[in-house]
Order: sequence, then C-alpha cells, then structure tokens
Amino acid sequence: MECVYCLSSVDERANVCKVCKRDLYLFRPLLEKVKDLEAQLAQHQDPVELQTRVAELEDLLAAEQARHEQKHASPWRLLADVCQFLLMPLILLLLAHAMITVVYDVNLLYLRIASVILPMPFGFYLFKNFKRSIFGWFAATAGLAAASVIGMSAITSLVDQTPVMPQSMVEWREFIEYAASITFSFLTGMLLGGLAYQRAHRTGRNQDTPFLVALVSGYLKEGASPKDIHLMIKKLEDTGSSLVAIGTTAMSIYTGLKAFI
Repeated sequence: MECVYCLSSVDERANVCKVCKRDLYLFRPLLEKVKDLEAQLAQHQDPVELQTRVAELEDLLAAEQARHEQKHASPWRLLADVCQFLLMPLILLLLAHAMITVVYDVNLLYLRIASVILPMPFGFYLFKNFKRSIFGWFAATAGLAAASVIGMSAITSLVDQTPVMPQSMVEWREFIEYAASITFSFLTGMLLGGLAYQRAHRTGRNQDTPFLVALVSGYLKEGASPKDIHLMIKKLEDTGSSLVAIGTTAMSIYTGLKAFI
C-alpha cells in the first residue's frame, strides 16, 4: 500500500511509514475498506462493456423486427390487411347504413355517429403492431371513404330510385364532407396506433430529431443531463402526436355532423 502522507510504498503490516516516519494505524481501517470496495468494484462488469452489450442486443432486436415486418409485407399479407382493415369497415358501414336508413328508418344522425366511430379501431389496430407508411394507407382510406359513400348512395338508390352520384354542387359538398369524416376517423385511429407502436418499440438508441434536441437544450437549464433531454423530447413527441389525433378527431366529428349542428 501507499503512505497517505508521502505516497511512498509501505508494507501492508507496517504501522509507521519508513520514509516520513508518520503513524499509519489510524488510517489502516479506512485503507482496508477502500481496498474491499475496489475489489467489489472489480467484480462488476465494465460500464463501457455493458453499454456495448446493450447496443448489440438492441441491434439484434431491430434486425428481428425488420425481418418480422418484411415477412408481414408479403403480397398475401398485404391482401389480408386490405380485406381485414379496409373491406371489413366498408361492409360494416354499408350494413349500418342499410339498418339505419332502410330497415329502421331512423334519424340520419345515428348513421353519421356510426361513420365517425366505426373506422377508428380498424386504423388503430392496423398501425399498432407494425410500422407502416401512413401516406399510402391514408390514400387507401380516402378510397375506402369514397366507396362507402357511393355504396350508401347506391343502397338508397335501390330503395328510393334516386341517382347514385351527386347531381348538384350542394350534394357534391355533402359527399366530400361525409367522405372526409370517414377518412379523418380512420386517420385518427392510425395516429393513435402508430403512437402505441412507438411506445412499445422504443429503445435507448432511437435518435431524436435535431430540431427538438436544440429546442429542448435551449429550454432546459444548463447542466441538464442527456437523459433529461431525451425524456423531454419523448414527452414533446407524445404530446404532439396526441394533439394531432385530437385535431383529426375534431375534423371527423365536424365534417360528419356539420349538417346536424
């Protein structure tokens, strides 16, 4: 061991330093405790090695997710998704229209409420378990909405002998607003599902947006740790996604129920 006064090498059994001649017995218990702590620390894994291992595991997880999503993106899987998440809500919307307007002939307000509610869970579960292109599915959803409104008009045409397609600017506006209501409802579900997917698959290596990093770094006080910045960024991202989902929900309700407000 070393002398605590002159840092000379001293025998571990010595009570006096042979160089500076000072007593060491008062410091012996402390030195022994430090030695024990160093031995215990040596038994623990190196933090750098541990971090490297965590990074390797995250890479393996990301690769496995990529393989799983690639398998899911096969043509047959895509066809199954179209049937499950597009054709199924289309059938339910047409069935709701037939039951409300033809079978029971009740107020159309109930049909508009059903049109706002029905597409949302399909969009949520579509994006909840897999990472998808929101623009591609949004375009498909717009097609679903247009097909739904045309299908509803066709059902009405069979019963009342009216034209299937709109015949005036007012009817076209109602057509577009109704289709937009269905589209925004589905979009709300997709945004909420995507948010759930991000939360479930979030890892420590996810890169933050540079703009948000700069924004949060300027907002937080000096000396804030990277962990604090990372947590703040995730809160901002979650809050932003939630606000967008609320906005699309409001648009769906407004366009769908505008005629009844």
